Amino acid sequence: MTDARTLRAGLVGLGSMGRHHARVLAGLEGVDFVGVVDPMGDKFGAAQGAPVLDTVEQLIALGVDYAVVACPTGLHETVGMQLAEAGVCALIEKPVADTVEGARRLVEAFESRGLVAGVGHIERCNPALRSLRARLEAGELGDVYQVVTRRQGPFPHRIADVGVVKDLATHDIDLTGWVTGREYVSIAAHTVSKSGRAHEDMVSAVGRLDDGTMVNHLVNWLSPLKERFTSVTGERGCFIADTLTADLTFHSNAAMATEWEALQAFRGVSEGDMIRYAIPKREPLLVEHELFRDAVLGKPADICTLRQGTRTVEIAAAVLESALDGSTILLDRDSATTTV
Repeated sequence: MTDARTLRAGLVGLGSMGRHHARVLAGLEGVDFVGVVDPMGDKFGAAQGAPVLDTVEQLIALGVDYAVVACPTGLHETVGMQLAEAGVCALIEKPVADTVEGARRLVEAFESRGLVAGVGHIERCNPALRSLRARLEAGELGDVYQVVTRRQGPFPHRIADVGVVKDLATHDIDLTGWVTGREYVSIAAHTVSKSGRAHEDMVSAVGRLDDGTMVNHLVNWLSPLKERFTSVTGERGCFIADTLTADLTFHSNAAMATEWEALQAFRGVSEGDMIRYAIPKREPLLVEHELFRDAVLGKPADICTLRQGTRTVEIAAAVLESALDGSTILLDRDSATTTV
């Protein structure tokens, strides 16, 4: 589809994320929000006037061009397959599925039918990370040495079906590959479960990208401090992105000569100037919806594809495998193998 007609869009799920999707869909230019599926009804009055339906089949019967899938992760594959079989494009919340096999089946279902499908890795639309990515692509940092992320905060009671790796760490896995333009080649991790749930609620992971860049992820649901921190260190300094505030700063390596004897012998880098960038701060979810709408219309749009979302699920599975048996997982583009 390459015309500029108004698209008909639906939504599956009115949970905490689905309510935000409903708000954005209701005001999205070039889109009619025609219906939402939630068997629990609209408990929070979030449907924005759209009819609330019981089944995905009822939504499909309304003649939608695409649907946003924001139901629990364990239902993504079932709902996604229903949409694909009906010829409906889909924006599926992250992670794309709760298993690697399920994610791969979704890729096949949508690609084989030539349907546009994407994954809602919202950090790709964060203003700070979009600016950081552009600056890395322009070579402003020189060689990249390390990416460090910290994503921590209190336990979100909305989550019941997955642990912190699939719910939160998938953000950091995806944004690291997207920002740097590189692939993971290895990952090793430790997890703990302290909240009495069946799933892990803290993970620490160390990885390596295909250009040698070192990666560190610290993610948990056990901290009273809410933090969303990404740093990229390289040849010319360090970028720091705070995705809670959408701020990006750059700390440069010092170029000033020193006469202090203790520092003259120093062979590393030293603290230089700090720049805080002025960035237009549009809502990431609105940007995500605009990009997906444009993709459905056949316009160039940088969305997270199902294949990219599946790669993130594969790496998350490797994180859990590593934590289970203490191994380092070596990854290639097609499969994951384990080595001690």
